[in-house]
Formats: sequence, structure tokens, C-alpha cells
Amino acid sequence: MNFEGLDPGLAEFASAMHSTLDPVLDAHLNPSLLQNVELDPEGVALEALPVQESVHIMEGVYSELHSVVAEVGVPVSVSHFDLHEEMLWVGSHGGHATSFFGPALERYSSFQVNGSDDIRQIQSLENGILFLTKNNLKYMARGGLIIFDYLLDESEDMHSLLLTDSSTLLVGGLQNHVLEIDLNTVQETQKYAVEIPGVTIMRQTNRFFFCGHTSGKVSLRDLRSFKVEHEFDAFSGSLSDFDVHGNLLAACGFSSRLTGLACDRFLKVYDLRMMRAITPLQVHVDPAFLRFIPTYTSRLAIISQSGQCQFCEPTGLANPADIFHVNPVGPLLMTFDVSASKQALAFGDSEGCVHLWTDSPEPSFNPYSRETEFALPCLVDSLPPLDWSQDLLPLSLIPVPLTTDTLLSDWPAANSAPAPRRAPPVDAEILRTMKKVGFIGYAPNPRTRLRNQIPYRLKESDSEFDSFSQVTESPIGREEEPHLHMVSKKYRKVTIKYSKLGLEDFDFKHYNKTLFAGLEPHIPNAYCNCMIQVLYFLEPVRCLIQNHLCQKEFCLACELGFLFHMLDLSRGDPCQGSNFLRAFRTIPEASALGLILADSDEASGKGNLARLIQRWNRFILTQLHQDMQELEVPQAYRVAGGSFCSSGDSVIGQLFNCEVENCSLCRCGSETVRASSTLLFTLSYPEDKTGKNYDFAQVLKRSICLEQNTQAWCDNCEKYQPTIQTRNIRHLPDILVINCEVNSSKEADFWRIQAEVAFKMSVKKHGGEIKNKEFALADRKDLGNPEGLLLCPSIEELKNVWLPFSIRMKMTKNKGLDVCNWTDGDEMQWGPARAEEEHGVYVYDLMATVVHILDSRTGGSLVAHIKVGETYHQRKEGVTHQQWYLFNDFLIEPIDKHEAVQFDMNWKVPAILYYVKRNLNSRYNLNIKNPIEASVLLAEASLARKQRKTHTTFIPLMLNEMPQVGDLVGLDAEFVTLNEEEAELRSDGTKSTIKPSQMSVARITCVRGQGPNEGIPFIDDYISTQEQVVDYLTQYSGIKPGDLDAKISSKHLTTLKSTYLKLRFLIDIGVKFVGHGLQKDFRVINLMVPKDQVLDTVYLFHMPRKRMISLRFLAWYFLDLKIQGETHDSIEDARTALQLYRKYLELSKNGTEPESFHKVLKGLYEKGRKMDWKVPEPESQTSPKNAAVFSSVLAL
Repeated sequence: MNFEGLDPGLAEFASAMHSTLDPVLDAHLNPSLLQNVELDPEGVALEALPVQESVHIMEGVYSELHSVVAEVGVPVSVSHFDLHEEMLWVGSHGGHATSFFGPALERYSSFQVNGSDDIRQIQSLENGILFLTKNNLKYMARGGLIIFDYLLDESEDMHSLLLTDSSTLLVGGLQNHVLEIDLNTVQETQKYAVEIPGVTIMRQTNRFFFCGHTSGKVSLRDLRSFKVEHEFDAFSGSLSDFDVHGNLLAACGFSSRLTGLACDRFLKVYDLRMMRAITPLQVHVDPAFLRFIPTYTSRLAIISQSGQCQFCEPTGLANPADIFHVNPVGPLLMTFDVSASKQALAFGDSEGCVHLWTDSPEPSFNPYSRETEFALPCLVDSLPPLDWSQDLLPLSLIPVPLTTDTLLSDWPAANSAPAPRRAPPVDAEILRTMKKVGFIGYAPNPRTRLRNQIPYRLKESDSEFDSFSQVTESPIGREEEPHLHMVSKKYRKVTIKYSKLGLEDFDFKHYNKTLFAGLEPHIPNAYCNCMIQVLYFLEPVRCLIQNHLCQKEFCLACELGFLFHMLDLSRGDPCQGSNFLRAFRTIPEASALGLILADSDEASGKGNLARLIQRWNRFILTQLHQDMQELEVPQAYRVAGGSFCSSGDSVIGQLFNCEVENCSLCRCGSETVRASSTLLFTLSYPEDKTGKNYDFAQVLKRSICLEQNTQAWCDNCEKYQPTIQTRNIRHLPDILVINCEVNSSKEADFWRIQAEVAFKMSVKKHGGEIKNKEFALADRKDLGNPEGLLLCPSIEELKNVWLPFSIRMKMTKNKGLDVCNWTDGDEMQWGPARAEEEHGVYVYDLMATVVHILDSRTGGSLVAHIKVGETYHQRKEGVTHQQWYLFNDFLIEPIDKHEAVQFDMNWKVPAILYYVKRNLNSRYNLNIKNPIEASVLLAEASLARKQRKTHTTFIPLMLNEMPQVGDLVGLDAEFVTLNEEEAELRSDGTKSTIKPSQMSVARITCVRGQGPNEGIPFIDDYISTQEQVVDYLTQYSGIKPGDLDAKISSKHLTTLKSTYLKLRFLIDIGVKFVGHGLQKDFRVINLMVPKDQVLDTVYLFHMPRKRMISLRFLAWYFLDLKIQGETHDSIEDARTALQLYRKYLELSKNGTEPESFHKVLKGLYEKGRKMDWKVPEPESQTSPKNAAVFSSVLAL
């Protein structure tokens, strides 16, 4: 606020006040305010005092709720409602700040900001409060601790500040410039010159900065350059206050008269769309303050210094009936503010009193306020009652007198020993969120303990083993101790041991001797690997997902199709779902459901993995269903019977969707029926503690046709009533998905009891025919297991088994459902189930089980048992049979089928079950049509806004240049680091990599390998990334900060999916890629390329058991080229790799003379050892072409 033109009696009020202030009662002060008030020698009240009792508040009408004294007799200079907490801040002319909590105005904190100058403006931030005085900017915590103190030049006279964003501040005053200050570095970043000095008020909208000047003008300035865009000459004298809302600007001020300045009762209102004044608004008070209060309409609140307040519309007429009066203790109102919620108004007067007016009895200052942290209350000295029956009762609670006599507790030194207390471990959450600056780490307080209280434990007590608790202990660096494990070795969590070569020398074949592909576990959120394998081995899902392609950047169905394509191409080598999991992390629903794990939580097994994978199962089916719904159902998905999916449905919906009918019956007899659908079911277990025998089919039917009592709304009763809700089935799904929900010992005990009962019944059923596993296997070998002969199972195969391999489901005429267990013997008795499908009878076969492995040493893991069908064996191994396999990340092992349904609840807990209709594959068209077309290689627009044609580094392919089978393409990729490598130093000084650095592709270049344009790039894409980049690796990648930002990049910027489709098309068409170190490139890009399509110069110029040679050295030795001088360039590297391949064909005579080429390699390695594998500087070494060794090479 500008104080020019106010009461002349206040001109010297602030400067002369403190020197003459005595602790006496001011004449203007209401004596009732000072009841029970003690004044200190400086005349300042020690406590904030309520002036009067709260009065009845009429809803929607502003009335006074509370008044308190901030400082007795010291005028309030500024008031401000906290934007983050329910607090009101008040600054005084004496430089003192006081905060009040809530509508009751309870004093929260009070501290001195400046010893001599008044506080002129207050601004609340997330972590503290900004206070502006004459030439000082101070940032303090809400409790009064100083965060920073920024001193301005002594000649400055600051009056206003404006927070433009979370870290940038504008400060203006009576001088001819405005300062821009960075709150992170606490430094002045800009100094904007202003043509009209005296910026005392600043406001901001999404279009302009608004600056109010002491001369009566309001200037509109550009948000970026701060240049004047427009100017309003509001008042001839001076400006008092103004505010902006929507397209309106309203101002009040003083006009020049013959006798001096006079308060103008006309408010100037401006239309910001046409940049002109509209009809001035005449008011009935002398306006000193004004604010827009946009609740239902754009109301204006106009306040005079004498305490009169008037509300009116900015484009209407002021009504005298809309005036109300604030009763200030002092003669004048000095400050006014409105809360963010518009429910509260604050007034400060010249006697240090603060008045709170609200429009409701219990107002809130902000729409969403965070919880305010209060100091812990002082503990009152009292003697608590002591219970002597408690062994851990601290005897120190008993006060004892001071004595010099020997106490009974004074043990002699011979019977005692000092036991220093060890420092407690640092909270894992603090270590996870800590950011290091130098050698000091900073982290937010997780608030898991009371302040200044740390519990110490001299000896950790060994708690009993709880099979459902996760022990966060790392197995890295420990020796195997099989005798301590209940968990079978193949079910334990597998980890990759990294060497200095990374994964190149890790033997994955030791863990997987099949031709199926495992999935690597070191990627964040790879806990879902087992479920990805389950979906992949569902043949209809595999086909329809690979046929899907859309334009969404982060589509889980597209990324899952790309991953399935890699699994198809792999011949036993593990794949990684990095691109799929990257898209998964961008889905808001996944984060909202808690499916995104932090690295520390995943590594330690923190959290219940069984619940997590069941939530993930529901999420992925729903997400795939939605992704497939967004596209029109293509021809390839036609059902074998000739019908299409229904409108609005997807093939995922046709496979998994189950139509249900929910019936709600009120006790009044009113019944409501609502149809819905579900993609999976959750098991609901009976409340039975007697150990009664239940078939799995009984529990499944109870869970599908669920009946429960709950409170629900009844339209007939028009209120919530106890209702009976039942669920009936209209249509059975082709794939039945079941979440087991074994999340506590209660459900685990139910499975354990039912397995024991089933075992006893099986033993009784087979009588004395059951043998040990060894004898049973020998009998089967002798008999040759002829087809149709049911052999007796062994004892081991019957233990811990409750789950049937098949179930039979039948829809009855009255919408009922019959479910029963189905065995091979039943099929021999009743005939094949195919014939019964016409009568609504279906047989479902168990296809997969996902189990949670409880391991106290590793924190647990998730594995899957999957029944792999004939089509997969036919593609991979050329045989037609079915087999159960264990999938434990990259460990794949064939297992006996009984192992898939055996659950030892001490360490192997079922989580998800998949049952499929028998002969499911015959119902669907399983042809895969590659959805990627040649158009992906044609020209496309860049995401970068600043890209120009002059910056183009490549020429897209023309239609007559489309690659053919066997064409050469030079390829190179550059990467950036998303997460640093995690390693530990062993006691012998060697380094062990715990987790490799996580890389992300940043640039991909493809160069023509033949034709008239050979060597010219046709792809040079920079990949935009939304994840935080830790290191751009500029020295090795040539990528600079900003190159991947669409706002400022000048490169050809695309999405990862767009470039991935181009590479996929080239792979599918059969081109051959030439490059250097392509194995790592394809790994980070997440591509699986057949080995016959890769020509890697790393291996072409390599001798067995020798080191790999860099591209730079090869280019210098063979091509006389100096590359990779300061940074790497992918175009240069791709061209060089092509030239090296041509040189290889020349030296090896197209591979027909391996012996002569072997001599070339020997000369290469001899030269490399002499040069220490370093390319010489130009002045120190001649080209190798002139050397004798190279002459002999060429002679060969």
C-alpha cells in the first residue's frame, strides 16, 4: 500500500513510536482488551489476547468472528493469510512478526524480523515465510528460524514483492528498477529498469505483470522480458491499491486538488480485453484498499481507513445497504487481506489489533491446507502410578533423594562392565530420499519417531519366524547355506553377478537349458516378470497383442506386443522388459494403485508381493482391455464362428470378461438388479474353524456367486438400509482368472487344513496302492505309461495339494452355476467335454499358477508355473507336446505337473490362478499380421519447437529406396544415464557390481549401406525422455543438456516408440545391421535381432581370448581416420563401421581366406600393444599406412 495522501498525523508515527513508548494504556485502546495482560519493559504484550467472545455468524454474510492483539500500541503494517497452512501472519511497524493459527486466532509463533524497519510485505512459501523490509529480504521458518537473510543496497527503499514461480521473486520499490531474485541460490539474477519509478504494488496473471506506481499509473508488462505492453493513467495524484480478476482491473487512489491530495471516491475499472477504461464505479466510502472476492460473482470489497467496508459489482452500481463497519481499536485501519478460500477477511489497525471477519462459523483459510506442526507440549511434573508386575518398568521413574551413602544398585567394578550403546541404524527412507551436496546429505524428515527421541536397543531380540513377514536382508556376498533354507534352490530369488564386462560373461545357460526366453530382474518394477510370462503363453493373448498397434506414445498393449515379439525371436537368451516397464511407470493409475515400487523397496522385498502382483493382475487386464477398445476391432480378430466382438468390447474383454448380475434385496422387499462385468474373481473363504472339508470347486462357486450383507441405498425406503447382495453369472469367460487373496495366516491355515484333509482322503481312496516317488516312477518306466492307463500317484505328489487341474462349470436354466472338480477319470466315465459345451457345460484346465516365495534372507520373490502348449514347443523345438515349466525370472526349468499345485504354506503361497477353457485355441484366429508398415520410415515432424531445416542431419528414405532383404544398414546409438551404478568394495580391494547403471537411448542413427547415397543417414533421431537424466555422458555420447527437451532442443526429436517402430520394420524386412558394439546398443534399445542380421565390427576384428578393440583405433589403423576427437558422433561412428566392414571383406576376400586375415589381426594386435591401444597425436606419429607392418598387411 502507498502511504502518500493518508492522514498527515501518521507521517512520523512509525519512526518516533518506539523511542517514546511507555508501558501505559493508550487513550484509544479499549480497557477490556488488557485484562490479565502483562506489559514488558518495551511495551509489547507477551500473549495474544482475545478481544471478545465469538458471535453468531450468518452463513454467506461477513461478520466479525475474532479479534486479537498482536502488539499493544504498535500499528499493524501488513497482514497475510498463509497459502499452505491454516495461519494468519501479521507484521508490525516495529519489525515484529506474529502468526495466529486457525479461525480462533491462537498464537502460533512470534519473533523479531527487523530491529528498526517496518515489515512491508509477507509472502508464504512451502517451507517458510518471506518478509520484506526497507532494504532487507528475510526467509524464515514458521517457527522463527532464519533460512536466509538477503541484504539489499542501503539506498534501496523496497515496498512490494511478487512470487512469479516457486523459486523466482520480483522485488520493487521507490527506485527506478525491479530486482529478480533466485530463491534457490539467493542471488540477484536480473535487474529490470522501469521508466516510471516507484513500484509499490505488483500483481500477476497468466498474461501480464501489473505494476502500480506512486504516480497513479498502472503498467502492464511482458511475463518474459518485463517490457511495458500497456499503461493506464489511473489517478492524477497517487495510487492506493488495485486488484486484477479475469478481464477486469480495478484501482483506487488519490486525485490532485488545490488543497493537496484527496481520496477519490470513483474506482477506475479497465477491460483487459480491449485495454480501455469502462465506466468508473462510484462508491460511498473513501477507498484505501480493494480486493476482488470472486465467490458467486466478481464482487469487489472496498475498505476505507476509518473501517467502512462496501461490497459491489465492478460493472454495476454501489448500494449503500452493502456497507458494514469494522470497529478498529485504533483510529485507522492499516492493512487488509483476503484468504485464498475467500471465506475470511483480516484487518489490522493502528493500535496493533487484528480483526477476523468470516462468512461461516468454521471457516477455512485455504481450500486444501496441510497439517500444521506444533511443538510437543511440556511434560508436567507428576509421579505416574507404578505397576510392579511389569518386568520392564523403568525404576528411574521413582524419585530418590541425593545421598552420599552407597546404594544397593552400585555394583562393584568386578561384577559389571561398560556396555556402550551403539548408534541406531539410519532410517531406510532417509537413505532413499537423501540428496548429497559434497559430503553432506539432506533428506526430509519421515516423521517415524518423536523429535529428539531415539530408541536404543543394546541387544536385538530374535523374533520368531513369521512366514508372512518380510525380512529385509540382502543375500549379496553371503555363502549358500542350504541347511538354513526351507526354500528349494530353484525357487530362490535369482540374481545376476556382474563382472567388469557387465553381462557378457554371465552364464544364463546354466539357469535355462530350454529354448524359451527368461526375463531379467534388475530393471525397476520387474516383480511382474512372472505375470508377463503367463500372458505370453496364452496363445490368443500373444497373437492379438502382437497384432495391436496404435498412435499412443505410452501404450501398454503396444509395448507388450513388442516384448512378446522379442520372446518369439529369442532362442533361450533372456529378454528385458525395460520399454514396457518404462511405459508402465508413466500410467497415472499404476502410481495411484501403489504398483510403482521404489528401488530400495523392491531390492529389500519391502511390502507384500502377493498383494502387489494381484493388484497388478487386475490393473493389466483392465488397461489392456481399455487400450484394445480404443481401436476398431481388425479383421484378424474374427472369431472362428464368424462373429465379431460386440461394440465397445475388445478381444481381451471377450477372453476374460464375465457378465454378472448384481441383485440387491432390501428388507422392505424392494429388489434392484444391475448388470455389470468383471475380468477376474477373488476367492472368498468360508468362516469355518472346525476343519470341515471343502472342495476347491465349492469355494470357487461361493466366490463367483457371492452373497453378502451390507448397507446400501434403497430407493423405496429413501435411505441406507441393510441389504442382501447376491451375484449371478450370465456368461462364463474363456479364461477364468482368480486372485487367491492369501494375505494373512487365516487364509494360509485354510489352505493348509484343506490340503491335509485332501491328502487323507486320497490315501484312503487309493488304499495301499500309494508308493514312494521312486517306486512310482520305476513302475511307470516299466509299464511305459501306455495311453489311457491311470497310474497311482506317489505320496510326495499328493502332499500339499488342494487345487484341481481341471474344473467343470455348468450354467443352469435358473441362472445358477454348478462347479465341480474334474479329473481324468471323470472324462473317461462321462466322455469328452467338447460334446457337452452345446448344453452350457464347460471344462476349464489349469494353465498357470503364480506363487509368492517367502524367503527370510532375500525378502521373497514371485515365480510362475506355466503349462506351455503344443504351439510353443512346435515353434521353438519342433515337437508337439505339453509340459509344465517353472519360470523364475531368467531361470526356466521343466517340472512335474503336481509341483504346480503343491503349496507348502510355510514358503510357497498361491497368489494367482489361470484356468482356460478346453480347446480354447480352436475358437480364435491365431494368425499374426505384422502391423508395422513401411510408412514409418518416411519423413515425420519433429517434437522440438525450435528445429529448423538447416539443422537437419539426415535425408529420409524415398519410396524407391525402401530396404530389401540383405541390404546393409550402418547403425549407431548414443545413451544417457538414468541411474548410477551401485557397487560395493570387497575386503580384498576388488569391486563388485550390485546393480548396473540404468541407461536410456538418447540418439539413434541409421546410415545407407549401398546405392548412390551410401553413407548418408536416413534416420538420425534424438529420443525425448520424461525421466530424469543423471548424466548425459557428453564426452562419450555427444548429447548435451537440452538436446532431449522439446522446448529448447534444435535436434530432430522423436518419441522412443516412433524410432523403435522404424528399427522393428528394418529387422522384420531382413536388413543386416553393421556397427560397433551392437550387442549393447540393441540391449538398451530393447530389441531382439537375429544373429544372422548383425555384422558387428567388434567381433569381426577380434581374436579369441584377446581384448576387444575400440572403433577409434580400428579406424586409425585400417582407414587412416581420426574419429571421436572431443565427443562421439553417431553418424561418424555408423559410417566408420560401414567402411570397416568393407575393409574386412577386402582383407578376408569375402571370408574365403581366414588364414590370411588371421595374420592381419596378429599385426593389428602387435601394433596395438606397442601403441598401448592409443591413437597417436598427428604430430607425433605418421599414418599406419606408411608403416612397414601395414605394408606387409596390404601385401597379403
